[in-house]
Amino acid sequence: MSSYPKRTAVLASAAALAGSAVLLAAPAAHATVVDVDYACKTPIGNKSAVSPIDIKGVRSGSGYKITMSWQKGVSSSPVELGKGAMSPSATIKLGGADSGTLNVTGSPNQAAIPANTPIKINDLSGTYTPKKTGKVTFTAGVLTIKALGTTTTCTPGNNPGPSLTLDVTAAGGTTGSGSGSSSGGTGADSAGTLPKTGPEDSFVALGTLGGTVLLAGAAGALWLTRRNQPVRR
Repeated sequence: MSSYPKRTAVLASAAALAGSAVLLAAPAAHATVVDVDYACKTPIGNKSAVSPIDIKGVRSGSGYKITMSWQKGVSSSPVELGKGAMSPSATIKLGGADSGTLNVTGSPNQAAIPANTPIKINDLSGTYTPKKTGKVTFTAGVLTIKALGTTTTCTPGNNPGPSLTLDVTAAGGTTGSGSGSSSGGTGADSAGTLPKTGPEDSFVALGTLGGTVLLAGAAGALWLTRRNQPVRR
């Protein structure tokens, strides 16, 4: 058997392995549900409650829509809260390449909340516009509940870890640590640069790169095979 077909098979296999390695090395946004032990100061005294917190990020224009979700209720009211009587808001601490806080808000309660029942918080959201390039972490901060003219403040007491990590690109590609707060910005991303929003975008981009590697390898193998074939007379 000629050595040329063997060489072609070896080159094609190497290209396939290279494409697979690129896919396996794909960076991704990391999200996890974190238990947050809230210490709440209410008009009728101090209360505490643990709620799993989920934070997600979705690309929206030049920034990201950040959504914070509670899986369990926190605090309670000694009297029934009628529909629309309770308005929640919260802060999310930024870390990693950026710092400061992101303010998130949501709609009032859509149904009445019985007395002495844990208050289930609706999803809260806000817009984050990257000011720095790199990995940014999002960690649950202070929760504020306003109802019937009173204010309840709940602060994480267990130093929770981040619920979300995003690999982002800022306008102009600025790197390093950031500062300040963010409640939705208007900065534009640099031309030709697409920030990574999560696993889907990363795998699609690197999957395309892997496919390019495969095609390039196959083309090279075909060229070598044809180049080394004896000329028929």
